[in-house]
Amino acid sequence: MSKKAPEPTPETKVQTGKVGGTRVYTGRIISVDLDTVRFPDGSTGQLEMIRHPGASAVVPVLRADLPDPEILLIRQYRYAAEQYLYEVPAGRLDAGEPPEVCAARELREETGYRAERIVPLFTMYTTPGFTDERIHLFVATGLTAGDAEREADEFMELVPMPLSRALALIEEGAIQDAKTALALLYAARFVLT
Repeated sequence: MSKKAPEPTPETKVQTGKVGGTRVYTGRIISVDLDTVRFPDGSTGQLEMIRHPGASAVVPVLRADLPDPEILLIRQYRYAAEQYLYEVPAGRLDAGEPPEVCAARELREETGYRAERIVPLFTMYTTPGFTDERIHLFVATGLTAGDAEREADEFMELVPMPLSRALALIEEGAIQDAKTALALLYAARFVLT
């Protein structure tokens, strides 16, 4: 059993965080910085950081009145994964856009549905070892169908299913997208039960 590092005392507490850095790349979706960082022990080092404006993701609930609620997933082609993945609708925040507005927009754009209610679930860091990206998770209910407004690089199909089936897909390893798995598990445990 390894020993846990002692917590810093007020006398030994060091001002941590960024002390310098350089922007290495600026793109349409992300930027990459090489930051000089002061660590809790007072030492400094360089870290590569992917900067992202954040995103929202939403679990669309088609039928909450059923013993096994019916939800809507999308099956989307993802180049980075080299396959189609089951996901909840999600997308990047526009500058100054509140997360719940982004969730409603992404739901409409990707599925065509509009929601009467969008309820916050949880905010997560996707991979805090190298990015500051946070995704705000929501549940949408009171859905009304409409026309999707997908972007040119979005290739997806709508996949309605009972919540129990989605949870089984997580258990089987068929849902590999982390935000989707966390959103579904959180909704199943704390909202849709």
